[in-house]
Amino acid sequence: MTRLQADLLLTVVAIIWGSAFVFQAQGMAALGPMAFTGVRFLLGALVVLPLALWEQPRRKAASRAKPMTPAVLVLGALMLTGAGFQQIGIQTTTVTNAGFLTALYVPLVPLLAALVLKESPHWSVWPCALACVAGAFLLSGAHTLSFNTGDLWVLASTLPWAAHVLWVGRLADRFDAPFSVACGQFAVVGVLALAYAAMAEPFTLAQVLQVWPAVAFTGICSVGLAFTAQVVAQRHAQASDAAIILSSETLFAALFGYWLLDERLSTQGLLGCGLILFALLAVQLLPLLHPSFKRSHAA
Repeated sequence: MTRLQADLLLTVVAIIWGSAFVFQAQGMAALGPMAFTGVRFLLGALVVLPLALWEQPRRKAASRAKPMTPAVLVLGALMLTGAGFQQIGIQTTTVTNAGFLTALYVPLVPLLAALVLKESPHWSVWPCALACVAGAFLLSGAHTLSFNTGDLWVLASTLPWAAHVLWVGRLADRFDAPFSVACGQFAVVGVLALAYAAMAEPFTLAQVLQVWPAVAFTGICSVGLAFTAQVVAQRHAQASDAAIILSSETLFAALFGYWLLDERLSTQGLLGCGLILFALLAVQLLPLLHPSFKRSHAA
């Protein structure tokens, strides 16, 4: 897979995630947030399981010798921590603040890559990351920001999300097993989320069936297809690029809100969409025009 193909696949992922916001809102009508998360992630794991089983005997012998379980547990924990912190924060903060603060994971990815992995991303990543944050600020409808405890929880969620984006492609490449890594991390999130829900958000099968279209779409498409495609694509795309491209889900969420929910954007919101779209295109095209760095992969 070429870099451009990987970036295009990540764009498809962002489109699916953007459309999933509508179904996630519908799922909350009958299930608690962690219960809904657990059910849909377990469904996603079941969707990918046949591919993971097909993949195992086709892996290179050297890759099969490396223990995968610890890495899968770490990725699942990062994914669940990001989602959990975000959900806790959303309960006591505004949607405006939550939308903007979550977007701060975008510049965190190249920063972590530089500090932890000693990688120098293409120069275009930095202005594009800032453009994404500015676009999210405008798209959220924010004029000023006031911070409370909920904002701090959402802000804390950006670090595990950034770490997940940074490591998921590298680990899938190291083990030569993108489907197994995807399936494993989904199972970890699903089991841990349902364990929490059993104590704090008890639910019944009737409640799940009540919102089965939302569970099916988010489990099969948003988790099973989109998150797996993210793992596959990030084997061939730099994490910094991926963060910017994936952040365009905010843009696509606004477009699907316009199409499906008849929501309208202000001039400020349209400007925010324009900034995100500019960053999305620039981070893919500028490195092709000025290929000033060599991509490195973990062994």
